Amino acid sequence: MASSRFAKICVIGAGTMGSGIAAQVANAGIDVLLLDVAGEDGARNAAADRALHRIAKSNPPLLMRPDNIERITAGNIEDDLERIAGCDWVVEAVVERLDVKRALYRDMVEHLKPDAIVSSNTSTIPIKLLMKAMPKALRQRFCITHFFNPVRYMRLLELVAGSDTDPDVIDAMADFCDRRLGKGVVRCADTPGFLGNRVGVFALQAAIHEATELGVKIEEADALFGRPMGIPKTGAFGLYDLIGLDLMADVVRSLRAILPAGDPFHEVGGENELINFLAAQGFTGNKGKGGFYRRQDGQRLALDLQAARWRPRMKATPELAAIGEAEGLGALAKGDDRLSRFCWRVLARVLTYAASLVPSVTDNPQDIDDAMKLGYNWVRGPFEMIDELGMRPFAARLKREGWPVPAYLEAGGAVYRVRGRKLTVRRGDGAYRAVDLPDGVVRFHMTRRTLKPVAGNDGASLFHLDGGVRLVEFHTKANALDAECMAMVRAAADDPGPGILIHNDAQHFSAGVNLERFLEFIEAKDWKGIDRFLADFQDAVLALATCKAPVVGAPSGLAIGGGYEVLAHCDKVVAHSNTVLGLVECAVGLVPGGGGVKETYRRWRARTGSWEEAAWKTFSHIGANRTGSSPDLAAELAYFAPDRDEQVMNRDRLVEAGLAALAQMGEGYRRPRRPKFKLAGGETFAAMVEHLERGEADGRLLPHDVTVGRALARIVTGGAGAKPTEAGEADLFAAEREAFVALARTAQTKERIEGLMKRGETVRN
Repeated sequence: MASSRFAKICVIGAGTMGSGIAAQVANAGIDVLLLDVAGEDGARNAAADRALHRIAKSNPPLLMRPDNIERITAGNIEDDLERIAGCDWVVEAVVERLDVKRALYRDMVEHLKPDAIVSSNTSTIPIKLLMKAMPKALRQRFCITHFFNPVRYMRLLELVAGSDTDPDVIDAMADFCDRRLGKGVVRCADTPGFLGNRVGVFALQAAIHEATELGVKIEEADALFGRPMGIPKTGAFGLYDLIGLDLMADVVRSLRAILPAGDPFHEVGGENELINFLAAQGFTGNKGKGGFYRRQDGQRLALDLQAARWRPRMKATPELAAIGEAEGLGALAKGDDRLSRFCWRVLARVLTYAASLVPSVTDNPQDIDDAMKLGYNWVRGPFEMIDELGMRPFAARLKREGWPVPAYLEAGGAVYRVRGRKLTVRRGDGAYRAVDLPDGVVRFHMTRRTLKPVAGNDGASLFHLDGGVRLVEFHTKANALDAECMAMVRAAADDPGPGILIHNDAQHFSAGVNLERFLEFIEAKDWKGIDRFLADFQDAVLALATCKAPVVGAPSGLAIGGGYEVLAHCDKVVAHSNTVLGLVECAVGLVPGGGGVKETYRRWRARTGSWEEAAWKTFSHIGANRTGSSPDLAAELAYFAPDRDEQVMNRDRLVEAGLAALAQMGEGYRRPRRPKFKLAGGETFAAMVEHLERGEADGRLLPHDVTVGRALARIVTGGAGAKPTEAGEADLFAAEREAFVALARTAQTKERIEGLMKRGETVRN
């Protein structure tokens, strides 16, 4: 079976998960029938219609472009169940009740195509119970496809086969969900909670348990059980608020009910009276009146776990900053103070729990690492953390302190090892085998372990791949670009080999230029330093655009500001379908200074045929900080060119697609001609200024918005009194630098940057 066999899909159950699955199917360009219970006469499809409304209004958006909703047809299971006869896959995502699911399967059987696949989205009901009493022909085509919420953004799909499931069905589902729906597929055994929730929920419970036991404040716990451990910054308490305290309590109860009595989950997963009380009072988290965190009368509050009342949210302390900035996991848990003990006890619980699941739940530790990275956005999986700590010293400390040591850890050695040019992983039987990835899937953080950079610094590294292609990888915090990053870009451009691929598989390709560095320049009043930085940045991206070999940018996540400016100077962009593209400098009182204005102006001129219209489009979109939350939406802003660029649903296939694009362009590659420009002139500038002043008069814009808008308008018009005149690329680069430095000198821009960098606030002034 091939993924192309899925021409139409039905999702039954229009709740949060069902509507998310339907939206992602529509994003893949496939028609989907969304069914739910029937409503009253005259509103029979009310439940599914409400789901369509939620999808259309969702934030962050579930749809990659608004008109994808036209691929979803609403219906109900009383009037429309026979319509599943036209569907190749039916996904059941109804309430987690075995009786309801079995009744639905009985009703579905007579309408199904003979080769239609049926799956359940459950994570709490064993597949053997779901399949009980099913006809054999359906059992052979039945499986569990457990998606994670929100479906568009969470990459994990847990795929579970039953004892009678045809292996070809599992292979077809894995291939389709990988290539078309963009999922990282982990094949799981039919065990409680599978892998993602089994370890992920345990980790959350362990953090909450230890914070309560040790008297750690929730802000402290989240700050440490977050980025320092390579876990999303929400931490445990923040994630509870995000998901909902009531929903998380139900998940914990479900796992507690299905896990065996001796499972360590029961040590941390008991009923939490405080959480139950909060939920009962409507404090269910972000969707309710607040939860562990809340706002009241403009004040940010946090819950005191011991006193069970809210207090003003604490600011970062020197103690917290010191441990949070510790180098590596070992240093994080090294001390004997309260916060270090918290870090150690959480790591000890989580890592030993993960290790205890090998080989009883899975023979392959990579499955658990993949589940946590793809389903919970961890930077490293538990076994990668064990390798960082060192298995032998980790196990030795466990023994010294009386922790149980799982058999997998007793063997010592590393979990992952490089053999030749291959990365291997030690399985449950002790043997090392190659990591398990589908053909064409590349996770560069794994590939990197088999390579040595030919050049590198603290900001970026340069690798030579097989065949000589140069790969530039940024690796700063949020991949904010600094001088060292751009030095590696320039190094690749000076020696491009057969082509350059700019890629990383961090959460974000690049969140822009390093504003902390600019703030240092501003505080030192080093205006020449800013100009030199920008000039070097411009030289690096221009070297990319003019080098003798093709260049492909392969981004995912945020690719904004300076990150987008790097991509704008590539021959082609191969973007993950969730990539956010655009220029956002005006929000902090600056203008793009690395060729972003120039490239946007050039692209709009190519699209419209008019320099004046191009000037207005550039002025409007950059001035409003507009970004596209998908390549499709970025194309509407000229930040993505569908006739040249391409998008990939699975971010793990970006390298494959990028290398294919380089190979195709490499045959007879010729450098593109450098563009020539025409500035729109003083009349257009005057009209733009009038537009800004009207915006200030009616309250849409504030005074510094007008100042920034004037600077932006001057770049594409030449300013007051200028005649429409031809300009070269160097002229536009120089105009960007001049405007950037002038704005950096203003107190208002400094105030905006300080607000963002020091307090995480957007300042309007």
